[in-house]
Amino acid sequence: MHGTEIFTDNISCSGYCSGYCSRCETTHTLSPGNTVQFCLELMQKLNNEKCTDFDLPPEQRHPDFSTDYLFGKARGQMFGIMTYLDNDGCERSAKAFSGQYNGHWEIPGWVSPIINPHEFQNLTESTEKEIKRIGREMAELNTGNAEYKVLSSRRKKLSQNLMREIHAIYRVHNFRDETRPMPEIIHGSKGIPTGTGDCCAPKLLNFAARNGYTPLGIAEFYYGKENRSRTKQHKQFYPSCTEKCSLILGYMLCGL
Repeated sequence: MHGTEIFTDNISCSGYCSGYCSRCETTHTLSPGNTVQFCLELMQKLNNEKCTDFDLPPEQRHPDFSTDYLFGKARGQMFGIMTYLDNDGCERSAKAFSGQYNGHWEIPGWVSPIINPHEFQNLTESTEKEIKRIGREMAELNTGNAEYKVLSSRRKKLSQNLMREIHAIYRVHNFRDETRPMPEIIHGSKGIPTGTGDCCAPKLLNFAARNGYTPLGIAEFYYGKENRSRTKQHKQFYPSCTEKCSLILGYMLCGL
């Protein structure tokens, strides 16, 4: 139903997951290693089970986690696999999805986001309601109205303050046993793009560093309807993104 053709020829053997580290003044990288085969198996699992909460018994699965979501208006998203050595030296694998899945931060069997979802909800709930309320007031006014301009300025400040508060709750780990808020590890950037820290590679590396595991490789692929810009295609592999991930991956990989 969703197609079976898989493209692996665009996988680079080096620099697949990478970022510049200002501490070491060099670019740290992590290659796919043996993760590609795990990704192919995950694709097949998504094809067969048609859901992302397939680690649960069928009677416990939730409709929100159907893969139909990825082929509708929301379009597809990125998925990733990391192989790693646990504290006993055993090789294991972990999987992640980018951002939220159909409004959910967490799915059983997948690594958790860097942020605490409850902390995020408590932080954003009241402010987002106020921003939407101001938007409704503005919709009833002429754009040249003085009150409209005041409301517009207030909404902008609320949004900017909220984003600063959100970025501060991203507590990012690395392999030097350090943990720092995300704004402290991004240098020379004009701003932090929305969604930074929510992609697969940062989630997987944070999971490993937080637990003292040693990553062996990471690979990421796109699954679902192509994105609106047509830069990502179903079942194609892609490196970590330069616009968001590269801003923090150098720090995250440091000490590995």
